[in-house]
Amino acid sequence: MDSLAKVIEFPRQPTPETEARSEPDRAEPPLMREAVGRVLRHRRHAQRRTLRDVADEAAMSTQYLSEVERGRKEVSSELLVTISEALGMRMVDLSRLVHTEFQRSAGSSYDANLLAA
Repeated sequence: MDSLAKVIEFPRQPTPETEARSEPDRAEPPLMREAVGRVLRHRRHAQRRTLRDVADEAAMSTQYLSEVERGRKEVSSELLVTISEALGMRMVDLSRLVHTEFQRSAGSSYDANLLAA
């Protein structure tokens, strides 16, 4: 039930038990689509390329690529491969960079949570 409530984001009242378990200084990791988008945008900017240039090479609309970069769209693995290739990356490169983005955003607690999953 807790996982369903978290997905639906029901407001919760803190209890003494949950307050004792919470870690207020720990940053929440970004959503996957946000981390992927940041990596793609950073890579595109590093190459000094426009949205239009990369979108044309990936055979998608500029608007869609922009929404992917802003973390607003969930993107299929097939489209991720296409965008990655348009940026001169392999999926393994994108995965590594997204992992690094998670570490940067969440701090050292991310590795411990990843291993526990």
